[in-house]
Amino acid sequence: MNNPLLLRLFPFLAWFPVSSLILRGDMIAGITGALVLVPKAMAYAQLSGLPVYFGLYVAFIPAIIGALWGSSRQLATGPVAIVSLMTAAAISPLAVPFSEEFIGLALLLSLMVGVIQFSLGAVKLGTIVNFVSHPVILGFMNAAAVIIALSQLDMLLGIPKGRSDSFLYDIWEMFGYLPQTHLPTLAMSAFALALMLGLKKIPALSKLSVLIAVVVTIIVSAVLEFEHKAKGTPDRIADSQAQELVLAYAGTAKRIDSMSAEVTALGTQIRAAQKAHDERTVADLDYTAEVYRLEIATLEDENKERMHALRKLQFERAKAPEGDNAVLYVAGQVPEGIETDGRHWHIKKIEKGEIKLVGGGDVVGKIPSGLPAFRLPPLSLDAMMQLLSAAFIIALVAFMESISMAKALAAQTKQRLDPNQELIGQGLSNIAGSFFQAYPACGSFTGSAINLQAGAKTGFAMVFNGLFVTVTLLFLTDYLYHLPKATLAVIILLAVTSLITPKALKHTWQASKMDGIVAGVTFVITLVAAPHLDKGILIGAGLAIILYLYRTMKPRVAQLGRFKDGTLRDIKVNPDIPTSPHIIAMRFDGSLYFANVAYFEDNVLEMVAAKPNAKYLLVVGDAINQLDASGEEVVHHLVDRMRENGLEIVFSGLKKQILDVMRSTGLFDKIGQPNIFATEDQAIAAIYERLGEEAKDDLFCMVPARA
Repeated sequence: MNNPLLLRLFPFLAWFPVSSLILRGDMIAGITGALVLVPKAMAYAQLSGLPVYFGLYVAFIPAIIGALWGSSRQLATGPVAIVSLMTAAAISPLAVPFSEEFIGLALLLSLMVGVIQFSLGAVKLGTIVNFVSHPVILGFMNAAAVIIALSQLDMLLGIPKGRSDSFLYDIWEMFGYLPQTHLPTLAMSAFALALMLGLKKIPALSKLSVLIAVVVTIIVSAVLEFEHKAKGTPDRIADSQAQELVLAYAGTAKRIDSMSAEVTALGTQIRAAQKAHDERTVADLDYTAEVYRLEIATLEDENKERMHALRKLQFERAKAPEGDNAVLYVAGQVPEGIETDGRHWHIKKIEKGEIKLVGGGDVVGKIPSGLPAFRLPPLSLDAMMQLLSAAFIIALVAFMESISMAKALAAQTKQRLDPNQELIGQGLSNIAGSFFQAYPACGSFTGSAINLQAGAKTGFAMVFNGLFVTVTLLFLTDYLYHLPKATLAVIILLAVTSLITPKALKHTWQASKMDGIVAGVTFVITLVAAPHLDKGILIGAGLAIILYLYRTMKPRVAQLGRFKDGTLRDIKVNPDIPTSPHIIAMRFDGSLYFANVAYFEDNVLEMVAAKPNAKYLLVVGDAINQLDASGEEVVHHLVDRMRENGLEIVFSGLKKQILDVMRSTGLFDKIGQPNIFATEDQAIAAIYERLGEEAKDDLFCMVPARA
């Protein structure tokens, strides 16, 4: 296939013709990858705040589209830990995890991420990711890995976890629930961890260690009846104080829902008034909406306090089938003669006046069988504006993770990589996924490595991978019911350990103190600002740019003397080397642009003031890569001012782009061809020829013969 237009529109045509041998190898690689991917996909969905089967949806349509329209033939697109966490962080302030509203916003976020990525790729702006430097990503990844690991503690220990605007506060609050650790859940976590680590040491089973651990823990969970759930109503709580607390929570939650609906309705009215240019009405409606928001925030704080108190309570339940609405007693307050089921229950959540109780381990539960249905994301302008910054950050982080893995693969397979095409592929995968209930996807390190190791030659491996996920969704979901969420938490924990890289942070500090500061600040801000992870990236990137500008504002300026080997060296480093009373020789190690021209000018004037009898100023310009309008203007004025004072400016080693600017602005003629040289030695020889007898004994002009 040699038609450039067709290859641009359908890059997968470059795979053809495909031999049966390659196709068979891709099928084996795809199935191998899918066996590992299925449990990980569910684990990452748990991390994103969505039902676990949404992870399988991300591993279906986005995986296939990303492979067909991407540039890399081995890159595996799907759910990953970082993007899953960022998805939860972006949406959690706007909706309750696992709710219908949360799901809708996740699909909208996926669409927005896809549109941003596709647009950047279509206009060939793949290099925009370079604005987010490696130290920023390094600090962000390490902080995100710590956040991911800590966020799984509740699943590993079987304890409650609150949800607030501060992740660290939630973790601190969760430590208060440690005495309530559910021992069977802790035992299941330890068992799953030991099983996975043990299997990894067996070469023949290492690749399938996760899958084997999932199957084994499902069987153990089903046999031991690990899960115990029940429902109840406030009127069945025997303790009056606990009952009042539950009733107050349920009533307040109902008020919050009602007020939230009012705010949504007011938003529609505000937009209508804005279209009609009715500013008075807009102001009145804005005020009313703000009052509602403040009241909602107050009520939410009250309910957080109530839920915190309720989660500390443990209940004993009168003996009855778990589906019945049995009487609940606060633990230790069961009247004599009342028989209980022998379990301790705690409140997981209160929804629409109904209490949901947990008395055992948490399992995945029922997963809808069948493929994801077509579903339009909710195109709300308010929601889009609230998600915009997060969508942009996720788009960049997801692409950086994808392209870094794709480059690593290309280095091994000697394949040509097109970053802009990869952006288009990732963008299309997220756009298509958003219409089939997938949250944002990106290139997966684990999946891509498995693809490469399994011998994948084309993107058909990911097509087969997606087809295996289809089989899982159609026929295997019933077998996943008893999968412990503790097992999924262990999978996530092991997956993110590779993201915690203290050695890389130390190496960055050793390479550049400023880059080390950027990585450290990004790490701290990301950790402190969680769940608002975009703040870490934005502040880190901003700091990196500011420090870069600071460095370029004051580049190294060296006054030069003649070293014993004939080269020109910095006299600050070599204070004993000879200089000339007739010539000031300086080297400027940076571009001449608006931010540092004043610094250049100050150094020139300082050197001239120190040698008032000098006749020539030699500027060694080998390191000057850019000359903008501000730089040209300053050099122009310096040439005039120095000549008025009897000092000639001479340049050496100027690059073509600098000379082009000088010629187009007339600065070249102002300086004069005789004052521009290819090397500093030529310039110095010409200057001493002009000086003649006046400088015959000047050691600076004597260049030793070189071997």
